[in-house]
Amino acid sequence: MSTEQLAVNTIKALAMDGVQRANSGHPGMPMGMADIATVLWTKHLLVDPTMPDWPDRDRFVLSNGHGSMLMYSLLHLTGFGLTLDDLKSFRQFGSRTPGHPERAPGLGIEMTTGPLGQGFGSGVGMALAEANLRSAFGSDLVDHMTYAFVGDGDLMEGISSEAASLAGRLGLSKLVYLYDDNEISIGGSTDISFTEDVAARFAAFDWHVLDIDGHDRVAIDEAITAARAEDRPSLIACHTHIAHGAPTLQDTSASHGSPLGDEEIAATKRAMGFPTELLFHVPQEVYEFFSSAMASGTAARTAWEQRRDAAFEVDGDAAALWANRFGPIDVEVGSLGYEVGEAVATRKASERAINALAPQVPGLLGGSADLAPSTNTLISGAPEIQDDFGGRNIRFGVREHAMGAVVNGMAVHGGVRPYGATFLVFNDYMRSSTRLAALMEAPSIFVYTHDSVFLGEDGPTHQPIEHVASLRAMPNMWVVRPADAAEVGEAWEMALRREDGPTAIILTRQGIPVLDRTGKEGALHRGGYVLRDGDDAVLIATGSEVHVALEAAELLAAEGVSLRVVSMPCVEAFDCQDEAYRRSVLGDLPTATLEAGVSMGWHRFTGPTGLVLGIDHFGASAPWKRLAEEWGFTGRAVADRVAAWLR
Repeated sequence: MSTEQLAVNTIKALAMDGVQRANSGHPGMPMGMADIATVLWTKHLLVDPTMPDWPDRDRFVLSNGHGSMLMYSLLHLTGFGLTLDDLKSFRQFGSRTPGHPERAPGLGIEMTTGPLGQGFGSGVGMALAEANLRSAFGSDLVDHMTYAFVGDGDLMEGISSEAASLAGRLGLSKLVYLYDDNEISIGGSTDISFTEDVAARFAAFDWHVLDIDGHDRVAIDEAITAARAEDRPSLIACHTHIAHGAPTLQDTSASHGSPLGDEEIAATKRAMGFPTELLFHVPQEVYEFFSSAMASGTAARTAWEQRRDAAFEVDGDAAALWANRFGPIDVEVGSLGYEVGEAVATRKASERAINALAPQVPGLLGGSADLAPSTNTLISGAPEIQDDFGGRNIRFGVREHAMGAVVNGMAVHGGVRPYGATFLVFNDYMRSSTRLAALMEAPSIFVYTHDSVFLGEDGPTHQPIEHVASLRAMPNMWVVRPADAAEVGEAWEMALRREDGPTAIILTRQGIPVLDRTGKEGALHRGGYVLRDGDDAVLIATGSEVHVALEAAELLAAEGVSLRVVSMPCVEAFDCQDEAYRRSVLGDLPTATLEAGVSMGWHRFTGPTGLVLGIDHFGASAPWKRLAEEWGFTGRAVADRVAAWLR
């Protein structure tokens, strides 16, 4: 038996043993893709276990993340820090080997996967980030591949078509996906629901498509070599057998998501000529085989460092640009030139902020889901990435879900600070991607305009009611709803400075007045602050309702009621402040809240006796000022309701 074959068999055995010990998991895919994984990781993938996060490493994504024992076995065998004890604690509380891979660059896990199609979409983002950086620094410093394993489930999810279409349009040549075409899903044979010609679909997307036997390691090697030479993305359809080598469970859906059982595992090991009495057994020559392969990555990393040092020694500007691209971001928008009282839609203020920040942050790039004229997210004077990978404006097309995943891929890749924009109501189309950004702690920026019923005439299909609350419900997602143009600039500062999670910036369609924030500059960074002091009650407001709250306070003052108005653009940032600060803002006063969305979530500030002013119903098609009158979002209406509540 060759050492390569022994390596394949070891991967299969580790996958079977890990799933069996956990009594939970997916053994079939790791067994079916063991040949593919061995060829990729030993002959093509350039990574370095001694420095897992060096910038010019190849990226590997396990999009079919249910087969996580495959990745964990590879990371153990190649010396990335996972031990045999880690493999033995697969799917157990506190282990480093959860049921689906979770982002851990220090262990060689580039992104969190499991929701099918997410790895597919984010891999496109990684390849796009590589192309942008290569354009900026040249191929001596940036020249790496993005590989992903994808399965039938990935290709069934609609996000894969969105992302593949975009990748084909962009011509991302350093993108190679290996498709585990085993024709089995959890419910049985894929032909019960999935009979399309996948090769024809991807050819129509302008991908290079190859069709091979996924257990023929020579064919796998040749296909990857051919794909690397292409000037467009490649899909290699690898015909495999799920649970390859299992005497009775190969090619069955029973092997997809359940342990094989002790008897089947023993029979499989006997058929492979592998010791049946030893669990989690790794022959020494297999360790040596993978260690020898990883030496190529270590040598590549060392040579890259030498090229980098030599380049930066003679080109200080390139060194400074690299530090800007890969270092922490600390920026200030500065004065954007607005006058107090001027009516400015916060989406328009965001456009000015983006263009004020772009010269300071060369890695800032992004775009919208075919809504650039409405979301106002173009960087003026910058080329389109479609025509020049050194550009900064991305035309995502009407592909919100792919946009979210691509932004995440760019964000976790590093060297760029990406954003994606659409109408807030269409966050529904990209929720899986935004949730994954929060889970991965990816510094993705999501720009959502047309933020309430006050977008007006488009009506309830386009008027977001529950969306801000649903985003706030997502752990680690910071939701920023600025009250005016000045707060918008500070919102962008917050988003760019944040490195441990995503930020959603929520913006208006309609013009709202620029507020007098004298002495309050920079206060948005604390999440909430007193905009107008008062002694009788507190009214917390966000976004376009803050100026309404101030109008109500003026009216109530004439009636002898002293109302404190608090702007609360980011609840999550406010929660991070110390208790003394939070008490200084809210005090022990009766509390009301005002936001043109569902009331859910605000009662924690008001308590059972407080007042929550919101909209717990769908909207209507009408001019926005008429809607404000109908639903009590005018200064007079708010003042009357607050006064009645206090009485």
